[in-house]
Amino acid sequence: MNRIQINGLTIETEGPTSVSVCNGRVFVDGKQITKIGSACTKVIIKGNVGDIKADGSVEVDGNVNGDIDAGGHVSCGDVSGSIDAGGHVTAKNVKQNVDAGGHVRIGR
Repeated sequence: MNRIQINGLTIETEGPTSVSVCNGRVFVDGKQITKIGSACTKVIIKGNVGDIKADGSVEVDGNVNGDIDAGGHVSCGDVSGSIDAGGHVTAKNVKQNVDAGGHVRIGR
């Protein structure tokens, strides 16, 4: 069971899923789950996840089995795809490309 936290809202999901938090709307596996009513500042995922897209920063306490596209900072474990971040990136290992607006630290 994965736990996704967005601005104090907690959503539980089964296994790796695709998560998108953009324009105040939360999508899991392409299906809109809820509206958060305010700008997303940080998405925290406890567990492994697939692709992630977020207006704000992303923190994954686990691995990402896909790509990350974040408007802010990214902190995560292993990433099987690429990372595109508006801020800093800290990751354990990234198999493809990293594009960051700030510093990049791989292998924490």
